[in-house]
Amino acid sequence: MTPPDSTFSKISPEATRSMCRRVSNAYSIDDLRRLAKKRLPRAIYDFYDGGAESESTLRANSTAFAQHVIQPRYLVNVEQIKTAVDLLGSPSALPIAVSPTGGIGFGWPLGDTAIARAAGAAGIPYTLPTSSTSSIERVAHVAPGTRLWFQAYMLRKREFTMSLIDRAFAAGYEVLVLTVDMPIGGKRERDLRNDFGLPFKLTPRNLLDFATSPAWVSSVLRHGMPQLENLLGFTPDAVSSTTIASSVGKNYDPAFDWDALRQIRDRWPRKLLVKGILHQDDARLVADAGCDGVIVSNHGGRQLDGAIASLDALGPIAEAVGDRITVLLDGGVRRGADIVKAIAMGAHAVMVGRPMLYGVCAAGEVGARRALSLLEEELVRTMRLSGTRTIAEIREGLLVR
Repeated sequence: MTPPDSTFSKISPEATRSMCRRVSNAYSIDDLRRLAKKRLPRAIYDFYDGGAESESTLRANSTAFAQHVIQPRYLVNVEQIKTAVDLLGSPSALPIAVSPTGGIGFGWPLGDTAIARAAGAAGIPYTLPTSSTSSIERVAHVAPGTRLWFQAYMLRKREFTMSLIDRAFAAGYEVLVLTVDMPIGGKRERDLRNDFGLPFKLTPRNLLDFATSPAWVSSVLRHGMPQLENLLGFTPDAVSSTTIASSVGKNYDPAFDWDALRQIRDRWPRKLLVKGILHQDDARLVADAGCDGVIVSNHGGRQLDGAIASLDALGPIAEAVGDRITVLLDGGVRRGADIVKAIAMGAHAVMVGRPMLYGVCAAGEVGARRALSLLEEELVRTMRLSGTRTIAEIREGLLVR
């Protein structure tokens, strides 16, 4: 069991005010992105911001939203807007869940817990990744009011993966998210160019990079380098966060298949989502396997470069499964209008990952809350301007083409 988190009690009122000032003039997710880029070493920022190979799929996720337009209706009484939805049997204040994003603690100390608390304050679910820098138990302890989901990678040591799933069950996580689009890691060329990798190597190039980011260096000196807490003990010879991460990166299970998925379905008694689905036939098979939903996702463009944009895959998948299972869209969401477009095209809700990374790396929990407040404000504004008062009205009647 991880000791109780005391980080938040150490943040002084002046530090909190400083972080609030830092994000007060951030009027968009892109503004938070610029603040994060300014604070972080280039190697850390590029690790979060980049994609695989030529990054064509990373760009396609955003381009797909820009290529679709909303056809609004007017003379509708939009004084009262309701953004709440039923998501997997429980209420969510917004049609948003936080995507799993690994290694957040390298950008902000205990960034996982900061984002989880921000999600709880906003009344939406938070997904803790396998490769988090805060343990399953730590996050459950410091974010008791948050709807917690746990994301599992399938590792060659399946018994280790199952032990993580059992820990999530014991800690009260309500949803298991299985990521299935990583039989092998993607080729991320920004990391190669930055001499950034796991295990970490100190070179003249990245030494200068880290030295020119004093705010980040000061944070590391105060808090130390993070540990991938869920993965401690993954290999007998893993003695640091970097060697653990390297071991995990080489041990994704390329043999994981439909039979293995059904075995996990039988073992996990709560809601189960499958993340990384881009083909309608796979979505039907997920429903046939008794799972509760799919997350239409190309891993943020970090795996297969040249894969279809998530939004472009959404419509056929939503049509294929109908009302059998929940459909979530992950990838490229940066604006409230993006949320509206995704819902109108068949999603029950969206997931956001990088917006939360940018927010937390800019200003910790304050920045994460700012990211969600920006998305909420833009969502409400877009609903009013498009003549829709509820999420159901978006799904049932708003025309996006």
